[in-house]
Amino acid sequence: MHGVIHLLVQSAHLKYEMAFSRNITILKGDSATGKTTLVDMIQEYYLNGADTGINLSCDVPCRVIAGNTWMEQLNGIHKSLVFIDEGNRFVAQQEFARAIQGTDNYYVIVTRESISNLPYSVTEIYGIRSAGKYSLQEPVYHHMYRIYGDYRSLNSNEAVKLLVEDSNSGYEFFSKVSPKEVECVSAQGAGNIFGMLQTEENKENIVIIADGAAFGAHMEKVYQVMLRNKGIQLYLPESFEWLILSSGVLKDKEITEILENPSDYIDSEMYISWERYFTHLLTGKTVDTYMRYSKSNLNPAFLQGKIREQILRILPETLRNVLRVK
Repeated sequence: MHGVIHLLVQSAHLKYEMAFSRNITILKGDSATGKTTLVDMIQEYYLNGADTGINLSCDVPCRVIAGNTWMEQLNGIHKSLVFIDEGNRFVAQQEFARAIQGTDNYYVIVTRESISNLPYSVTEIYGIRSAGKYSLQEPVYHHMYRIYGDYRSLNSNEAVKLLVEDSNSGYEFFSKVSPKEVECVSAQGAGNIFGMLQTEENKENIVIIADGAAFGAHMEKVYQVMLRNKGIQLYLPESFEWLILSSGVLKDKEITEILENPSDYIDSEMYISWERYFTHLLTGKTVDTYMRYSKSNLNPAFLQGKIREQILRILPETLRNVLRVK
């Protein structure tokens, strides 16, 4: 399944209007904001239809899975928007992560905890906000809001250390383009960033660079460290491959169209995260060229002349200043 899925759920007193563009969306936030009520309304409509007084309009079928028989329930669901309410512990199990890979559904998970076994985007972590009643006769309107934003810019030009998520091509690139006075360190994986920040004695002027498309599970802990240490900044492009594709070095019309609306092209059945799709796209587009891309080892072509300059140009100005890019 791909594309943006629109959902409208309404009763006499409540109205939810939402849109989902990726295969995994996380709903978080305080109690009594309407998350569980939304799931209950969807389940009630599925079981009893319009007789419940609930109106549901969605581009695809909506289903709810819960309890110990979640696997059996999931096996019978296809091309649907699947909701999972808070308290279902199976979402944190590797068995669940394996089960949803290769499925043609979108998943909306209500949870207060981060789910480390799932590669979800920072931009797909939402809360639910009430806009109040427009009049006494109208229902309370609810909509989603992003909790963390997209973190594609920095607040400061200052940095003495770059902490890069991976040890592969992305790290190789930033380590090569960093000036001598800026230390570039690999975290050897997104899951290690929080621990490295905890043990870092000097937390001033650190820039973390990670793949936003799959960093969602780690965001809460890192965000809390950032709140206590204003010298830590975060730059979260979709992925390093996305940076290269967005830079225009390939001069490919299809890539331009895909980047304008990625959800129209990224099939949830084939790609558990957008990061994997962008890696596949870049690898395929460069396979028979001198820019042949490998995630494990950076092709030196990406560090040469105009190609290097174009990739650096796509970075936010503050990060370019950190890297002393003119």
